[in-house]
Amino acid sequence: MATQAGHAETHGHSIRLYLLVWGWLFVLSACSYLVDYFHLTGLLRWSLILLFMIVKAGLIVGIFMHMAWERLALIYAILVPPAALLVFVAIMTFEASYTLLTRLAFFGGT
Repeated sequence: MATQAGHAETHGHSIRLYLLVWGWLFVLSACSYLVDYFHLTGLLRWSLILLFMIVKAGLIVGIFMHMAWERLALIYAILVPPAALLVFVAIMTFEASYTLLTRLAFFGGT
């Protein structure tokens, strides 16, 4: 009895891919620690730390959570939470302006 071609084969990813990702995670972590070792300060320090952190998170989510092969899942996991945070920040900004105007109207400004 013949099986469907799409369901007959299930294969995992090669061990080479996992070792390559672990190597990159190690290199990125070392670079992150080197930022502190070289006593970088200010905007450069935080930019590099955040860059290394985002790249490491992208590797982990994309490869180890198998989302690199599922485009829609990757989009939902990466783009939807920050978009929701931006919407909430916008709502809080409008609410803060309304609260400030209400306080100034009732309590008066100096």
